[in-house]
Amino acid sequence: MADIKTRDAVKGTIKTIDKAAIASERMKNAYAKTKDKAEQGYYTERNSPAEYASDKISHTSEGIAAEGVRQFNKQGQKSVQTTRENIGKAKDKLSDFKTKRAVKAAEQRKAQQAAEQTGSQIRHGTAGLSPAPDISVTGEAPQTGTKQLIKTRSQGKKTIKTTTRNAEKAVKSTAKGTVRTTERTVKTAQATSKAAIKTAEQTAQTTQAAAKASAKATQKAAQAAKATAKATAEATKATVRATIAAVKAIIAGTKALISALIAGGWIAVVIILIVVLFGCAVSLFGGGSGSNSYTPVSAEVEAYEPLIQKYAKQYGIPEYVELIKAVMMQESGGRGLDPMQAAEGSFNTRYPHEPNGIQDPEYSIECGVQELKAALISAEVENPIDMEHIKLALQGYNFGNGYISWAKSNYGGYSYANAVEFSTMQAQRLGWEKYGDTQYPAHVLRYYPYGRAFTSGGNQAIVEVALTQLGNVGGQPYWSWYGFEGRVEWCACFVSWCADQCGYLDSGIVPKYSLCSDGVDWFQSNGQWQGRDYEPSAGAIIFFDWDGDGTIDHTGIVEKCENGTVYTVEGNSDDACRQRSYAVGSGVIYGYGIPAY
Repeated sequence: MADIKTRDAVKGTIKTIDKAAIASERMKNAYAKTKDKAEQGYYTERNSPAEYASDKISHTSEGIAAEGVRQFNKQGQKSVQTTRENIGKAKDKLSDFKTKRAVKAAEQRKAQQAAEQTGSQIRHGTAGLSPAPDISVTGEAPQTGTKQLIKTRSQGKKTIKTTTRNAEKAVKSTAKGTVRTTERTVKTAQATSKAAIKTAEQTAQTTQAAAKASAKATQKAAQAAKATAKATAEATKATVRATIAAVKAIIAGTKALISALIAGGWIAVVIILIVVLFGCAVSLFGGGSGSNSYTPVSAEVEAYEPLIQKYAKQYGIPEYVELIKAVMMQESGGRGLDPMQAAEGSFNTRYPHEPNGIQDPEYSIECGVQELKAALISAEVENPIDMEHIKLALQGYNFGNGYISWAKSNYGGYSYANAVEFSTMQAQRLGWEKYGDTQYPAHVLRYYPYGRAFTSGGNQAIVEVALTQLGNVGGQPYWSWYGFEGRVEWCACFVSWCADQCGYLDSGIVPKYSLCSDGVDWFQSNGQWQGRDYEPSAGAIIFFDWDGDGTIDHTGIVEKCENGTVYTVEGNSDDACRQRSYAVGSGVIYGYGIPAY
């Protein structure tokens, strides 16, 4: 509406200027007619001086009037020209105003569309319009036109103010709506963001749990692969060790042969040749497993071989160099200042008689060689393969020579059982918890190249211990040793106690069990199980099911199996340690655990 009023005001201004021009034209025409009439009267009626004077004054007056009219006309024409120029300028300004207004309107529409599309706040967007043209009239223009121009200018200003206010209102209204819309959009975005974050957290937790499970599975697989690789490596190492052992056995036999030749005597040479042949055969092709297998001595022990040879020759036992090395390996592995652990022996005269008392390795070797020579003589060892007498000598080296005379007097020689008996007797006499190593011969002979060929299996040791307990009634010390405060069914405690006396519990050869079913489970899970029809060897662990209902009722130790009969030593057989026998495949036999002796 303000735009329409502005256009009307301009039109009114144009009409007013046209009227002024028409009035000026009429005045000009009237002046021309009056002049014509005056000239005609001047030439026809001028007769007297008075009349001439009157005419002169009248002419002068008329000239003045005409000059005034001419000047007015001139000024009027000039005013008309100026007015026309102003009208042209006004039209140009009006056209410019319309153009700017259209441009601003387009900009406002674009801004409003952008605000609606993006939801951004409109901070600037006024619709200011150019003021109406200020038309000035120079000279003596009619007052009506001037007033009309002033009114038009005033109306133009009002129009601009009105348009500005309307634009500001529109902008504020649009801005408020945009702000509200933006706030709602932000709130929606926040809610969506929170939901997305929560979902992401849940997804992360799920992914983390899956990753942990995957990592655990991967770790278990890696451990299994590592165990397999380790087992393969151990098998390879075992093969390599066996080959090396065979080579070392040949070398050792050759050395012994040379020593025997130096010592003299064809009998010794023949014996050593036999030892070499048997030792090499066993080393190359095997002859058992477990505690009775050959293990090469360490590099530390090998380093002492020149000193061992020196003192073995000096004290007359050059053929026993390999046995001396095996003793050193068991005593110290070739480490320390007393590698033969000879400080407590009778040949030490320089150092205190206490463990590791000697502080000179060469002196330790010299004392140790003399100690072993005395034991070999006392045990009546005839040669390097006289294993039964060598065992007696070795156990005497550990217990002291008093054991050798005691074992010969009471049992005619060495047995694992009498070694246990002597150890127990000495421990009680001295008030010690333990005396010596009851398995010393077996421990040393695993490092002796010929010990494997001429030594009975380790399974005999547990049988010998069991036989020493025959007649023991009531289950002591078996169930109290196990840890029970009062009597229990003690057959399994008895088997475990015998295994412990042989060192089989520590080495994992036999399990420690007080329930018969636990023993069965252990052997079965380790793949060391045979059924009732099996013909067992000495040292096998036998299990019984008296009623055939699958419940394991009793256990014992196999002494031997001959002619279809299994002979056993059992604890808690009528509450005592007794020997029993059963037919192979008997219905009361549940099966056998086979220890890896």
